[in-house]
Amino acid sequence: MAADAFLTRLRALEDRESIRTLIASYGPLADSGDAEGVAALWTEDGVYAVGGYGESRGRTAIAALITGDTHRQLMADGCAHLLGPVAITLDGDHATATGHSVVLRHSGAAFEVYRVSANRWALVRTDEGWRVARRDNALLDGSEAARALFSLRVAPHRS
Repeated sequence: MAADAFLTRLRALEDRESIRTLIASYGPLADSGDAEGVAALWTEDGVYAVGGYGESRGRTAIAALITGDTHRQLMADGCAHLLGPVAITLDGDHATATGHSVVLRHSGAAFEVYRVSANRWALVRTDEGWRVARRDNALLDGSEAARALFSLRVAPHRS
């Protein structure tokens, strides 16, 4: 029985590390303009809901966020997508991660904060490994909707 408990704990640690790595990959992929790499973080039918920009469904639409005019201008100015540590809740082959993201934009001789957002990531284990089923991102502008994304009491998203 001890071996089963050990293997269960080990799998949970490996799952958390895989999820952290996946989320940490987003910023460098976005900042390098790797639209296909960003899209590959999601499931084929995954959703990315970005506060102020609506929902993008599917890898093609998610890749288009990176190749679109807004993101191309951010890259031309100089930008950095920073994702803070995430709190992860595992539920078998599903997980939820919550945390902050900050986008910095270069303006002249310095960087300025462009966006600060709350994020909720709904993830699912696939044959490719962990992938994002849905990411909700909302500006931390005082809205209840943004604060609600941080609630860990909500059950993980099931797709």
